Amino acid sequence: MAAATTLTTIDADTHIDETEDTWEYMASSEAQFKPVVGYPSNPSPGRATQRFWVIDGDRQPRLHREDSRTMTTVETRELLDVEARLRDMDELSVRTQIIYPTLFLVQPTTKVEGDVALKRAYNRWLGDRCAESEGRLGWLCLPPLMDMDEAVKEVRWAKDHGAVGIFKKGNREADHNFTDEYFDPLWEAANELEMAVCMHIGSGIPNIRENRTDGDFRGPRVPFAYLPETFTSLVLNKLPHRYPNIRWGFIEAAAGWIPHELYQIRRRLDHPGSLGPSPRTLTYADLPDGFDTLHDTLRELNIFVTCLVDEDLPYILKFAGEDNILVGSDYTHADQSQERHFQEALQARVNAGEVSQQAVDKILCDNPKRLYGL
Repeated sequence: MAAATTLTTIDADTHIDETEDTWEYMASSEAQFKPVVGYPSNPSPGRATQRFWVIDGDRQPRLHREDSRTMTTVETRELLDVEARLRDMDELSVRTQIIYPTLFLVQPTTKVEGDVALKRAYNRWLGDRCAESEGRLGWLCLPPLMDMDEAVKEVRWAKDHGAVGIFKKGNREADHNFTDEYFDPLWEAANELEMAVCMHIGSGIPNIRENRTDGDFRGPRVPFAYLPETFTSLVLNKLPHRYPNIRWGFIEAAAGWIPHELYQIRRRLDHPGSLGPSPRTLTYADLPDGFDTLHDTLRELNIFVTCLVDEDLPYILKFAGEDNILVGSDYTHADQSQERHFQEALQARVNAGEVSQQAVDKILCDNPKRLYGL
């Protein structure tokens, strides 16, 4: 790991694939909630080996990854070999990776006790694995939000064991909307502990048969739609004002929506009748002097957003500024968000004169360092 001392890049969005070891952290009394591996009786021809987790009788995501497509190995994807992942990071010139889940991009159970057991096991498993990395692997706590008392306990445990933030779905979760008062204890704990709260693409709606419309066991995994709406709700409901020590992250939903959502917020403020009177609702009076254009929204409200390297960055940075944009590789996943060589792609845009070296340096290091409190 000696090479890491000269590296500065922070990969703000990577993943692990949960494995059988994850569930070994469950108590014996929680055996009924333990996921087991299943295989389709009639697999689709021509596709890679298909498998899934079975939880409460429902199929949940456990994809078979191809090394060639993901450019990873099972040892690095499932953290079976932490040193192997660190060596891969050295080859990629990455100092730190921030890890998000895979299975838990959906909500795999409707049972409160099961939610607690699954997420508590995940937190302890990943906390132990990341502790082996000497600070190079950062992880997000999964709070079991169906039981808020247990959720707050998990957040406090995670903070004491190296978590760099809290993972929260952007849409309805635990049968409550993002800005409902139900989540106030979570925000209060995060604010007290000065932790990041990060919304990654995914869905908090239970991933069970009756919620599916397409026959896919992944159910209502909505790629991008919720997070721009959550951003606007977050600002209009003054969560950053009420909890100024929280740093808010919007992860893997691109960044091109920022100008549009800032425009929508300004329109709502210019037409206050559309918001309804409430002390929890933003008005121009809540904004600092010179902030009426909303140009400084992200910086003033501690909001960070991951971009994709081929977006219209000059236009996005004009609205968002340089201090709150970051980037991630989506390491282990092989979908449209994959950016394995994001440093080279961003440097090419600097060399072409499209963005400044200062902006890219902030995207690669300074901004994710601030978001995750590194």
